[in-house]
Amino acid sequence: MDVLYFAWVRERIGLPKEKVETQAVTVNDLVAELSAREERYAAAFADLSALRVALDQELSDFDASLSGVREVAFFPPMTGG
Repeated sequence: MDVLYFAWVRERIGLPKEKVETQAVTVNDLVAELSAREERYAAAFADLSALRVALDQELSDFDASLSGVREVAFFPPMTGG
């Protein structure tokens, strides 16, 4: 699946996107896999309350299933203005 990173998440990880082969069942499982890779991923995912996730371009929750999902995007909360 494609994993996209935006704003400071991208800056911490150092990539705008990557293809990931995963056995993760939920977004939380994917975050755990990514965090275990390297310190830069662990730093990006250290505080999930500061992150939002979209599955196939729809806002979702971290406990959501990844079944059939082709794209996961991580980004900080958006503010209006």
